Amino acid sequence: MNRTYICPVEATLEIVGGKYKPLILWHLADKILRFNQLQKLIPSATPRMLTKQLRELEENGIIHREVYPVVPPKVEYSLTDLGKSFIPILSDMCDWGNAYLKANNICPNCSMIKGQV
Repeated sequence: MNRTYICPVEATLEIVGGKYKPLILWHLADKILRFNQLQKLIPSATPRMLTKQLRELEENGIIHREVYPVVPPKVEYSLTDLGKSFIPILSDMCDWGNAYLKANNICPNCSMIKGQV
């Protein structure tokens, strides 16, 4: 992280905010995934955007990228301990979002269903 933050909320949003970062973290919560697996789990993310968000999470120490010296290249993504510490917050966000949707008579339709992590 090469930026100076004064507000902890701003720091949090800068690091884990983004259209796909929370979904990436949610899917990596209890498993190691390859790029194509993440892409299938988050089909609305273009390969370019998914790559960008993965790189930002790696730069901030939230995920670990393991490259294996094989042909074709094999790359796996997993959460660091710091990344794992954010999962309870994501779970709370999911609960809040479910309550909001329920209050507005909207049925959730996403991969972040409670109990999958």
